[in-house]
Amino acid sequence: MRDPYAILGVRRNAGQDEIKAAWRLVAKAVHPDHNQDDPLATQRFAEAGRAYELLRDPVLRSRYDRVRREAELRRMEAMKQKMRGPDPAEQPVDAETAEEAISRIFGVEPQPAASPSKPKTASARPVEKAELPADTAPEATTDSKREEAFKLEATAFRRSAAPAADLVAAIVRRIRGRAAKTAEKVPDLAVDVHVSVEQVVNRARVSVELPDGETVKLSIPPGATDGQAIRLREQGYRVTGMARGDVLATLRVNQDGPFRTQGLDLATTLPLDLEDAVLGCETVVEAPSGPVAVTVPAWSGSDKVIRVAGAGLRGTDGEAGDLLVELRLMLREKPDDKVTDLMRSLRHGLYL
Repeated sequence: MRDPYAILGVRRNAGQDEIKAAWRLVAKAVHPDHNQDDPLATQRFAEAGRAYELLRDPVLRSRYDRVRREAELRRMEAMKQKMRGPDPAEQPVDAETAEEAISRIFGVEPQPAASPSKPKTASARPVEKAELPADTAPEATTDSKREEAFKLEATAFRRSAAPAADLVAAIVRRIRGRAAKTAEKVPDLAVDVHVSVEQVVNRARVSVELPDGETVKLSIPPGATDGQAIRLREQGYRVTGMARGDVLATLRVNQDGPFRTQGLDLATTLPLDLEDAVLGCETVVEAPSGPVAVTVPAWSGSDKVIRVAGAGLRGTDGEAGDLLVELRLMLREKPDDKVTDLMRSLRHGLYL
């Protein structure tokens, strides 16, 4: 696979939001349905998907960057060594050592590489059970095998590092092997779903329009909050020869209505006139679940928040959030002469 950063057209220090936006643009541009005259459209779409899958995963991305840097350092060291002249002959290293080095970096079992056949020697010939001496105990045989395995491990450990060319070739083989596995399924399609607080409370079933024009249904699960991602399996892109991808829908709860979400809590505003703010009052606030009685204490200002327990959104465990009633001091639409005179007398120290 080519450089995933070059495939998506992003910088090497790009953030996840930038990588996600670039993937969506590239996927839409190279999708086979939009490039039916291009025989390589499926291949380019799969290549972009593999690049996105690698860069979206912090672990895989970190490993790729580290392997790339190490390979680049080895290449530069090889060039310096070539400029300095030939060194004494080193112990030959087969391609398997490079595979082992890449396996240690990726944390997986090494892939066996083809090597020329070597004639078997008498010491390498396996000993049959019948050839063992009669007085040889099973424990002695086990100890001998363990000692032989220890010697082989020590010999492999003492082998010198693989040349840069072998490491690069092993990296390419490993990346191609991973790409072959990820290419079996189309990468996920990320979309945003805008819903209202009422739809979240009622767990409504909403329609989601995909970039290719197809519409799918999404049932809002219990305890859903703003920014929560919901996976719709096998509802994403279709590509011939590959398993259909998933849709990763992110809920975006509308905050412009009478209620604003803060996790499972709901915030709303209660306007108060000067009289109720000073003397206090009993009032009713409309919540998504129905009317809720609220007691406003005397001398309450606009910075006061009254918490009504259990009147918010309900979570998956059955526990509900709270309703946060934010007070806002409001003046009457028409000036009141009595209130005006009272305020004037308080300002100037006069008493009526």
